Amino acid sequence: MNPPSAPTPLTARRELWLLLTLAGIQFTHILDFMIMMPLGPQFTQLFGISDAQFGLLVSAYTLSAGVSGLLASTYIDRFGRKRLLLVLYALFGLATLACGVAPTYATLMVARVLAGTFGGVLSALCQTIVADVVPFERRGRAMGIVMTSFSVSTVAGVPLGLILAEHWGWHMPFVSIAVLCGVLLVCAARSLPTMDHHLAAGQARTAFGGIGQVLRDVNHRWAFLFSALLMFTGFTVIPYITIYLQANAGVRADQMPLVYLCGGVVTLFTARFFGHLTDRRGKVITFRWLAFAVMPTLLGITLVRGVPLWAVLLVSTLMFTFMSGRMIPGMALVTSAAQPALRGTFMTLNASVQSAAMGVASLVGGVLIGRDAQGLVQNYWMAAVVGMAASLGAVWVAGRLHLHGAPGALRP
Repeated sequence: MNPPSAPTPLTARRELWLLLTLAGIQFTHILDFMIMMPLGPQFTQLFGISDAQFGLLVSAYTLSAGVSGLLASTYIDRFGRKRLLLVLYALFGLATLACGVAPTYATLMVARVLAGTFGGVLSALCQTIVADVVPFERRGRAMGIVMTSFSVSTVAGVPLGLILAEHWGWHMPFVSIAVLCGVLLVCAARSLPTMDHHLAAGQARTAFGGIGQVLRDVNHRWAFLFSALLMFTGFTVIPYITIYLQANAGVRADQMPLVYLCGGVVTLFTARFFGHLTDRRGKVITFRWLAFAVMPTLLGITLVRGVPLWAVLLVSTLMFTFMSGRMIPGMALVTSAAQPALRGTFMTLNASVQSAAMGVASLVGGVLIGRDAQGLVQNYWMAAVVGMAASLGAVWVAGRLHLHGAPGALRP
């Protein structure tokens, strides 16, 4: 076997193509998850299933993704990044195609589990590749490019998918995503460099030894706590925005797409700006600014009522802007906190930590809120307060992280 090669600096053009390809990969697996929810009425009618059964169909992706993340942490650093990404992405594309041709509820459930199994590792692997290839001083900008995929999937992906479903049936969005996966697979094969410099350390330890090494590192444990607080901040509130705005703020069901469309369009532009700001001002400093900025908007979205639609959109757009914006320096901090030789294992474990934090936060938010006799949502502001406390915790933990690759190996 050839000795592992050291990472070779990429030209600016090739680095950009690599980042755009990774953003495309992120876009497809995010859209594959998001498109399920608005297709609910078609699935319940077609398969004759209950709302609870449809909920299980949606959660199958996330649950299988969390399990696969834990399993991937035992092997991700034992294979070259490029080869592993191509294999997992090809299997994800096939699983998505299987969703599009599934004839029954049971077969669709199996296909969703498989899509989550392969797709759940892709996000962590893409972030690992960015940290492996892009130098520390440009990593914020790089994360900004890759994370625009979240905004694009909200602004363009879901509406386009619904149009395809309306004209050609629910199968077509999944088939279209699978076709796009095929195109991006070719792009990835051409744009990704060979990345096997981590293999020497990976081959020298057992599968579970790598997990042990990750968990023994105090800095890694701080990073996991930071990552959990990062996700917890938003998910005490985000799952219940639609419920509150329709019940309390008087936003009609046909107006709700505007809330997500406005938020997505703005974040599509601000992601690049926050990425540049992260590299220019420092990752910790930029994160702290945005973490403080998101707190009043988080509280505001839980209290807004009795105002015109434009005011609701202003509050919700600011909340989405800062909520997604803080993820750019936040994820740059997380990826930089990992030991380079253990980064793949660390990032897959981190993906599982984030999934758990989102689930617990959603549960906490659901316990806190309630309904009165008129059907109005009560105590939603308490969910925001809990999220704000988590944001303050993340601000404190950020200063304790040691960032590998920082100038002089110091905390910026």
